[in-house]
Amino acid sequence: MAIAVASCWFNALTSTGDSRHKVSSRRLLSSPQTAATRLIIPKAASKSQNPKNRNPKEHARKSSSPEKEANMQNLSRRSRDERQFLKADDYGDIEDAEQPQSTAFKSFGTQRKNAKGFMGNLKDQQIETDKIQDASFLNAVVKVYCTHTAPDYSLPWQKQRQYTSTGSAFMIGDGKLLTNAHCVEHNTQVKVKRRGDDTKYVAKVLAKGMECDIALLTVENESFWKGAEPLQFGHLPRLQDPVTVVGYPLGGDTISVTKGVVSRIEVTSYAHGSAELLGIQIDAAINPGNSGGPAFNDQGECIGVAFQVYRSDDVENIGYVIPTTVVSHFLDDYERNGKYTGFPSLGILLQKLENPALRACLKVPSNEGVLVRRVEPTSGARNVLKEGDVIVSFDGVEVGSEGTVPFRSTERIAFRYLISQKFTGDIAELGIIRSGAFMKVNTAMNPRVHLVPYHIEGGQPSYLIVAGLVFTPLSEPLIDEECEDSIGLKLLTKARYSMAKFKGEQIVILSQVLANEVNIGYEDMSNEQVLKFNGTRIKNIHHLAHLVDSCTDKYLIFEFEDNYLAVLEREASSAASPCILKDYGIPSERSSDLLEPYVDPIGENQVLEHHDLGDGPVTNSDFGFDGLQWA
Repeated sequence: MAIAVASCWFNALTSTGDSRHKVSSRRLLSSPQTAATRLIIPKAASKSQNPKNRNPKEHARKSSSPEKEANMQNLSRRSRDERQFLKADDYGDIEDAEQPQSTAFKSFGTQRKNAKGFMGNLKDQQIETDKIQDASFLNAVVKVYCTHTAPDYSLPWQKQRQYTSTGSAFMIGDGKLLTNAHCVEHNTQVKVKRRGDDTKYVAKVLAKGMECDIALLTVENESFWKGAEPLQFGHLPRLQDPVTVVGYPLGGDTISVTKGVVSRIEVTSYAHGSAELLGIQIDAAINPGNSGGPAFNDQGECIGVAFQVYRSDDVENIGYVIPTTVVSHFLDDYERNGKYTGFPSLGILLQKLENPALRACLKVPSNEGVLVRRVEPTSGARNVLKEGDVIVSFDGVEVGSEGTVPFRSTERIAFRYLISQKFTGDIAELGIIRSGAFMKVNTAMNPRVHLVPYHIEGGQPSYLIVAGLVFTPLSEPLIDEECEDSIGLKLLTKARYSMAKFKGEQIVILSQVLANEVNIGYEDMSNEQVLKFNGTRIKNIHHLAHLVDSCTDKYLIFEFEDNYLAVLEREASSAASPCILKDYGIPSERSSDLLEPYVDPIGENQVLEHHDLGDGPVTNSDFGFDGLQWA
């Protein structure tokens, strides 16, 4: 009964929050500060925070047919299992919060039968608690207060209402702090407070790695660093090694400590960046607000950063920590380039070679290697690898037929782990079998180019308004905000299964039409891909703006998907634009990035081929799901 009452109380508070998603949402952020934001599922850095979109999305889902709903689910970029990965600060459930207390009461009742043993246990626990309480490494963990102002992707000329959240961070030396990227995403103000202090200091974000969900902060006020002792990084732990998670989670203002063991180490899906990097699975409790907090081994060394949990009705106590190998890669990248450049990719689609007949057909003599099924046009390997090649080694490390490589002494790990150890611009040596002949080739490592990006660089989406027609690039945040039903099945299919043909390519859509006399008949158009302008195929939104600006024809002719045509008179459109902007309170007809001179990414004379659906799966499903995986 108590649990039910508490549950109702929490639900009542969270219903007033800014979050659009429910507890099962894949976007998870830090613990909120006030009842105005969600207490259980704080979404500090989530783009899906706009309350105005919550009801329309839920209504759209209710009104859609079962067949359409099933199709939409099948087109999801992430697998069902992957959707269960939640950032630590977006995970919360009052029943889960009550469970440890219930267990404690049961243990107490059992131990009272043996008073002597019970008192001995209490004494040992008290000594251990005192050791943790007095440990100096706890003083390096700080609380993060962030104010977020996310873009409005449906109305790209404005921002959403700001909201606040809290998370955790820790000192790493050289006047820097480490936390999660989702804790400070779309930040307008970041403050930090040390343990035992009542002063909040303004912090500056130096770098954010969206893929690895890590952010680097600094505090310029010297008073903040007085007497500070940065944490020391430890080595990658072993299975069953004890781990202690420290942070400022939901439930109070003081520091919190939870303990557990390392239960698994493998390549893991990172919910925030939709990447797959090495992760440490633990059974210690990770709750909203723990994001960005350190995880320690028995020696007081930091072995990683708490960042997400796995939520499902079938599992319990599965939390994830970013290991020091990934953290070191992020820090080294920042030191090398003065900014975060990302984790590189081979840009190839691989298939397992477990079947003996398949290996014999490809003239692979032993049980090794993975088959190259597709090479992305934007990949550094596009002129090196071919479809049908079999990769048998990476920098001298043999690749197994299941797509795994040796890891430590008696373990194996996904082949992608070796790729993630490289930096942008590095050269990798691949041992391949081509038509039965073994050879070695070198390929450059570069970050993968996504046709539909997961995050918008610069934080604000591009847009162009022509006579009330609002054009913007398709992106994952826009799909999340608009909801998949309103985007449409065909456009969603392109977003999920098409590859970028060149760097800088975008899917440009007409998001909506601002009604005016000049655009009569087009008012109901929304979320339609524009393919051509006056007969020229569009490469990106900057290209569209350039074509409109340089047009001298009488008419502006836009060709959309499904052969739909929209024609506007050029002079009438120019005359109506100022009035439309004034009526709708829009400051400018285009985003600031489109004011820069246009630079063609592939050359004016090069003709673009038509995009075919199903170029190749662009999913991050597990390697074993269908035998295919991007590397």
